[in-house]
Parts: sequence; structure tokens; C-alpha cells
Amino acid sequence: MLEEPSTPAAQARKLRICLAGSGGGHLRQLLDLEPVWREYDHFFVTEQSALGESVAKEHRARFVQHYSFGQVRWGQPIKMLAAMARNLVQSIRILAKERPDVILTTGAGAVFWTALLGRLTGARLILVESFARFRGPSKFGLMVKPFATDLIVQSPQLKRRWPAALIFDPFRMLEGPRPAKQPLMLVTVGATLPFERLIEGMKELVDRGEVPEQVVLQTGRGSRFAQGEDGRVRTVATLDFEDLKRILRDADIVVTHGGTGSLITALREGCRVVAMPRRFEHKELYDDHQIEIITAFAERGLIEVALEPSELGAAIERARRKVPPMATTDPSELLGWLEARLAAIARQRA
Repeated sequence: MLEEPSTPAAQARKLRICLAGSGGGHLRQLLDLEPVWREYDHFFVTEQSALGESVAKEHRARFVQHYSFGQVRWGQPIKMLAAMARNLVQSIRILAKERPDVILTTGAGAVFWTALLGRLTGARLILVESFARFRGPSKFGLMVKPFATDLIVQSPQLKRRWPAALIFDPFRMLEGPRPAKQPLMLVTVGATLPFERLIEGMKELVDRGEVPEQVVLQTGRGSRFAQGEDGRVRTVATLDFEDLKRILRDADIVVTHGGTGSLITALREGCRVVAMPRRFEHKELYDDHQIEIITAFAERGLIEVALEPSELGAAIERARRKVPPMATTDPSELLGWLEARLAAIARQRA
């Protein structure tokens, strides 16, 4: 039997990449890097969120149990430890079967064991610290950094904290005409947890007649709000990623939680954006990093902010009166570096 020539394409087939990211914005950032990893044998490790299930329709994906160290701060240490143990077992089984050569991760907690154990069993570990962390590192980043073979940050402030890291700032303003829009408002809580205060605040505005648009309310799994259609309002727990993109193309206004994935996706489509952060004190998130995120976006003039449900109406009116800016993340510089890095690893493995 003739041996297969050692071409770049053959080397790519021999390199197996694990793409590890939790179910929301972390996973979206990995999808933005598709031009690099799609040429290689790859698989995802993520949570079973709506976005994760959309990814699984097109790529090999393995789901792990959600947990977060922040659950301890919520007074749920037993729940966290039980989920963490289940995640550990799942991660061991996945790594034993898949045996990746490279783990490319954007965080967070649900893929901690995948990143750590994968590195300890010989995989190269490329850590791309989340775009959501503008001023300081995430807990995931702090824990995984000592084991990373390559460390990437995406903001100048974080580069000052981690001088040895490479920096690729992907943020870009967009120019050109705004896409044509319909009288449609999307209210979205993202791909993972419910956000009842946001949904309740928006339903009150709709009931008072302060929202003339057609409204899509995406409430998250486990929400207490019933799904269905009621006049101009359609309420759904989740949206398939393709359905979400279609709605964003038409939506004039997006009211969202403070996740970077939701914010950037809406800004890329020229939507007027109002953001309300999840708060730790209400047990909506494991810390208050969404306040940091929306503050950074608001300082650039990109969004209007409502810190509480009572502020939503005024924030929406401010958004209506302004010319909506458009912005995106452009990972082309990071893609160029990753392409060269993965090719070098493939040659070493050949």
C-alpha cells in the first residue's frame, strides 16, 4: 500500500482540534474562528444550550454538564459539586475517545475539566480569553492560564495585566447604509439562563401600550412565562441560531441582556440596542461582569443602558431618537495567527 504524501492537507487531517466553549458568547466566538478550524478534524465540547444544539446539527459536538464556581456564592455548593463531578466524568470520557491534539478554548466553567485534563494528557492548549473581559481576566482564564501553551487576550487593558499574552483586539466600527428594517422588536435573554426581570419589565411596557412594534420575546428555558402568540407578541423559550439571525435582519430594536454575543450580533445587523445586565444580587449570573460589558459598549456610544426594569422604557426611547451605530468583531488578525500556529503544530505531529 502506498503511503499518503505528507501534504499540508494530509497534515491537517491528522490534527484533531477540540473546540471548547460554554453555551453562549464563548461558543459564538469559536464559531467566528471557523475559517481556521474547519479544515481540520474537529469537534466541539459545550453545554446543551439552544446555540449548542444548533452547532450540533452541522458539527460533531459533545455536551457536558453546566456548572459554575459562582454557584458557591449563591449558597449552592452541593449542587455545584454534584454538577462538577458529572462534568468531570463526561470530560474524561470525551477526551479518552477523541484524543485531541489541540484544545482551542474561549472558556468558561463548563469546559474547565476539558481544558485542564486535555492539556495534562498532552494536547496543546490555546486559551483565547473572552472578549467579554475588557478590564480584567475571568476566573476561567486565571485558572487555566498556568497550563496554556498559548495565551490570547482581546483588549489593551487585559494585555497590561498579562504582558506575556498576545493581543488581538477584534472590535471594529462598521460604515455604510443601515439595512432596511421592519417595525419589529426582539427581546432576548441569550442562549443559557432565563432573565425574568427583563421579560417582566418588557411585558409591562407592552401591556401599557408603549411598544407599537411586533415583539418577539425569547425567555430562555425554565422561564415562568408561557410560550405562544398573543396579538403582536410571540413568546418562545429558545430560538434556533438561523431563526435568530433572520429576526435580527428585520428587527429595528433589540432589548437584550449584557452578553457580548447578543450585543455584537445585534450591532452587526444595524439594530438599535438596549441592554440590561444580569445581576449577581438577583442570582441572575455568578458575578457582575455584564455591568462591565455594557459600560464598555455604552462608553463607545453603541448602546443604551437600563440597569433596572423601570429604566427600560426611557432607554428604548433614547434608542429610537438616535442614529444607530453599527459594529462588529473582526477576528482576521487572530485567524492569521491561528492558521500559522495550527499549521506548525500539524507539521510537528506529522
